[in-house]
Amino acid sequence: MVDFDVVSLPETDHVAEGDAAPDFTRPLVGEEYWEDRALSEAVDGPTLLLFHPMDGAFQATYLYNTIDDHGWADDLDILGVSISTPYAHKRLLAERADGVRIFSDPGADVIDAYGLAHDIDGMTGIAETRPAVFLLDADRTVEYAWVASEHPEFPDAEAIGGAIDRLVD
Repeated sequence: MVDFDVVSLPETDHVAEGDAAPDFTRPLVGEEYWEDRALSEAVDGPTLLLFHPMDGAFQATYLYNTIDDHGWADDLDILGVSISTPYAHKRLLAERADGVRIFSDPGADVIDAYGLAHDIDGMTGIAETRPAVFLLDADRTVEYAWVASEHPEFPDAEAIGGAIDRLVD
């Protein structure tokens, strides 16, 4: 069994249900290539927007395995966001997350705009995202939001699935 400490994350004023998801432009990585895309261009229907720590972190692996296990990419668009590079995203997408595309945000500006940034292990100036899940409608209105309040913490897959069912039915 892996031994780790559970750490409470500070409160944050993050994007919430009913808010418009802030627009941004970053490299969007797919299975074949990447290009700069705006979120507003990528969202054209129900979309699950996931914020996860660096690729390779067990939280990212868990999130994408959950997506694959539930087949959510068959029902709606799934977009990820992390500080990892496009090259790291390509490796992740080759292993899991069929049909998913991931934005690269190495400067953590998008993560900060969503109210999700925190210092990595207390290292000042080196930020990553706390895990978060936002279900967006076609107008980028947040219909469902979950944001981690401690590390590690994982979203409730059943709650996400129920929110997806309500939005796409």
